[in-house]
Amino acid sequence: MRWQGQKLGVDDTAALPGMERMDGLVRSVTTPEFAGMTFHEVVAKTALNRVPGASAMPFDWTVNPYRGCSHSCAYCLSPDTLILTADRLHVPLADVKVGDEIIGTEQRGAHRRFVRTEVLAKWPTRKRAFRVTLADGTEIVASADHRFLTERGWKFVRGAMQGPDQRPYLTALNRLQGFGLGSSDLDAARTSPGIVGAAVKTSSDLRVVAVEDLGYEIDMVDITTGTGDFIANGVVSHNCFARKTHEYLDLDSGADFDSQIVVKVNVADVLRGELRRGSWAREPVMLGTNTDPYQRAEGRYRLMPDIIGALTENRTPFSILTKGTLLRRDLPLLADAAKEVRVTLAMSIAVFDDTLQRSLEPGTPTAEARLDTVRAATDAGFRVTVFLMPILPHLTDSVAALDHALGRIRAAGAARVVYGALHLRPGAKEWFLQWLEREHPELVSSYRGLYPGVSVQAPQAYRRWLGKRVQPLLRMHRLDGWDEDDHPRGRPQPGLASRTATAPRLGPVRTTGSTASARPSVAPASEPTLF
Repeated sequence: MRWQGQKLGVDDTAALPGMERMDGLVRSVTTPEFAGMTFHEVVAKTALNRVPGASAMPFDWTVNPYRGCSHSCAYCLSPDTLILTADRLHVPLADVKVGDEIIGTEQRGAHRRFVRTEVLAKWPTRKRAFRVTLADGTEIVASADHRFLTERGWKFVRGAMQGPDQRPYLTALNRLQGFGLGSSDLDAARTSPGIVGAAVKTSSDLRVVAVEDLGYEIDMVDITTGTGDFIANGVVSHNCFARKTHEYLDLDSGADFDSQIVVKVNVADVLRGELRRGSWAREPVMLGTNTDPYQRAEGRYRLMPDIIGALTENRTPFSILTKGTLLRRDLPLLADAAKEVRVTLAMSIAVFDDTLQRSLEPGTPTAEARLDTVRAATDAGFRVTVFLMPILPHLTDSVAALDHALGRIRAAGAARVVYGALHLRPGAKEWFLQWLEREHPELVSSYRGLYPGVSVQAPQAYRRWLGKRVQPLLRMHRLDGWDEDDHPRGRPQPGLASRTATAPRLGPVRTTGSTASARPSVAPASEPTLF
């Protein structure tokens, strides 16, 4: 498969038949160099993404050049499931193509509303089939891992009250959200010109009547959409968009990305156009909190240099959070950018034990390789923040483990540390508990107690205990440090582009000393410093 000559709107006579021009879905690429991966090259319509108002993130804008999947893409439907398109037609899921506009939903204020969204990726899989039957006669065939929106939130087709399969699942008490099939609401959806923007209201009888195991496997289809959902047989259905769960497992460039990756090949060109708009106020932009911009694919696609250039040309401050050592390639470019705008760099390193790291984060660079990157960025004049997250209860929270981690972080020249306990969001929780059951079964009951039911965060008592353990070690290693909980939305987060940040023109890049230990942990405010 050819990797070069990728230009938008230009005929490529050497391309595969039907893929001569890059005008929507460009192509899906597999290559022996990235065994097990499929790259879905798409032409993006937007580059800047606004963070939802309810988010706890301390910044408003992100750019995500890549989009991937979870460790196991399990949100699957039968190919004959009808999908509501943006032009109000219902087409089989098998006929939906990457780049198609369909209907999804978004929470806007007090109401969830129908909105247009785009199909970003699609691929086949094979799963055991379950049939969900609703009171109005609607039937949907899906995998046990598929999720539907109910009056009580997202629920899986099948689950359990306890044990390794514990998760919220459909029962006869649940009512799905949408309009169903064969109902008057469906007819209205086909003809109404105003479904986009309308509130999602359930007037049909969409009570769950039965969930049946059909006893056999069938070919199914996965898709990823911009909103993270779509309308399947008239009900709101979750898709395989699982990016927000991965940050809390610190697995962005590991095995959870080695199956399907969406590559926005024109993202820099689109970004330049958006930044040139008169309405753009040069607010800080964050890269790396949703998808890692320096994951392995960046070595081939080289999207970041043009993104950095676009932001710098338009005097837009930006931050990068990554686990990828490929950041070192762009350090000269970033140092030049920092002469014009505020640039902040942060490296995420959660596990410093090589054996545990290989088990939990297969495919990610080692802690030593990431520390070498911190050292290189420090030598280039940046005051680097290390995100010591997530700290894993009973695995990486001992005094010895924390002392070892902070000592190595300090030796690498990092100036600051942000730490926090493990988060387990829906989707991530199921994956992590399966890993725990396999690798550390003796800890499963403890984690069930720390993260009961649908709990996402460790208990406040544990987080306070963790802070009392970490803070003295930070002082001992002469590192500035914060608990992630100390920086709620609206306040600056160290190492990230903040809502209150400005975009000053900084002075020349400062040359650092020969040893990292000679660097002050906090530079005098009067000195021009690269953060």
